[in-house]
Amino acid sequence: MKRFDRRAMLRGTLAGGAVTMGIPLLDCFLNEHGSALAQGAPLPLRFGAWMWGCGMNPSRWTPTTEGTDFELPIELRALDRELASGGKLRDHVSILSGFDVKLDGRPNFPHTAGLMGTLTGSLPLQDYTVPAPTLDTIIAAEVGGFTRFRSIEMSCTGNPNQSYSFESQGVPNAPEISPGALYTRVFGPEFADPNAGPFTPDPRLMLRQSVLSVVKEDRDRLLKRVGAHDKQRLDQYFTSVRQLELQIDILLAGPPDLESCQKAPAPGADDVGSEVGQSMATNRVMAELLSFALACDQTRVFSMMFSDRISGLRQPGSSAQHHQLTHDEPLDPEIGYQPEATEFVYASMEAWADFVERLAAIPEGDGTLLDNCLVFGHSDVSLAKAHGITGVPMMIAGRAGGALKPGVHVAGATSPSTRAGLTIQQVMGLTSESWGSRSMEATQPISEILA
Repeated sequence: MKRFDRRAMLRGTLAGGAVTMGIPLLDCFLNEHGSALAQGAPLPLRFGAWMWGCGMNPSRWTPTTEGTDFELPIELRALDRELASGGKLRDHVSILSGFDVKLDGRPNFPHTAGLMGTLTGSLPLQDYTVPAPTLDTIIAAEVGGFTRFRSIEMSCTGNPNQSYSFESQGVPNAPEISPGALYTRVFGPEFADPNAGPFTPDPRLMLRQSVLSVVKEDRDRLLKRVGAHDKQRLDQYFTSVRQLELQIDILLAGPPDLESCQKAPAPGADDVGSEVGQSMATNRVMAELLSFALACDQTRVFSMMFSDRISGLRQPGSSAQHHQLTHDEPLDPEIGYQPEATEFVYASMEAWADFVERLAAIPEGDGTLLDNCLVFGHSDVSLAKAHGITGVPMMIAGRAGGALKPGVHVAGATSPSTRAGLTIQQVMGLTSESWGSRSMEATQPISEILA
């Protein structure tokens, strides 16, 4: 008997002409557990980074016990919410505390050293410089070529010039700041809707593919005629051309064979700005759009900036920004922290919970979209008032297709924060045995969260 698989087509004739019809993703195409395609191809694994600025209050954010049965401290209570799919959100998030950024005698550039040390594995030599590619671009270089978008960057700040996704110094990946623009980019005319009937390749894309093939041939001839510096510049340029070639190939292949894929509903009018409520609303809408994009395998790598390293969030009717309050507001002697600044910590953790919860709301295989994700939540400092880079707060959400054991609190005991990045790279399939430079070099993953 002929074996059917997910690429099978129904063929016949109609009025003397050949007819083919695609088949939706049926149960018989999945394995017995619903966790992979029956032919052995796993469901897509995704990586994302989610950042908030100006840290937290260590004594109010860090759990007091390790392992799985820890009590949520007050600044992490947002994770104590019930999921529609069952269980608590906290059971899908691991807390990483006590991991440090090591300066090796270099200056602690405020809000830069901690951020770059954690995201690049190296310390900057000058304020707000990028010493190496950021973690998301390292992973996108390995897994981003399988999807229409190599990666998707988003920001809730309303400022398109703020980005912490870098290929190298001076080469940032500009974020989408508008939910409407993100919707148009992903679900506009080039989106192949699997529920919209038979797929017909766009002739314009086929023409672009043909033109790029000519460019590819001319590239080899040109590279033989230029010097080393020009070769480096051309390599950067042709890297973008290769990415465009891959994107066109994916667009011509038609919609993905994923059961949970459907076109996202269009968002309402944009309301972006620096008020904390605006950022929280933008975060929720972006999370919804991203969840549809991930379910349709439009990208496997993303980054979201809830607030920038010098958090400019403010309360309605106030001109005092979060960052300003962390330095100017006095500690309340009775409670031991800055109450106004701490309101932004609560908001940031609510936004993180909203983001992760949205991914958990999409069914996929025998679980949810979140089960096939690894989402890295982090800040740039611990206590912002002191520009602290010991105990930089980090979290990891999701099961990464079964590779991770979530719901664990791990105390890093002053080991470098790069252990999180090394763990992430290995879980995402990279062959990295170490990551980072000098005292920031990590050689051991965080085994407590590995399944």
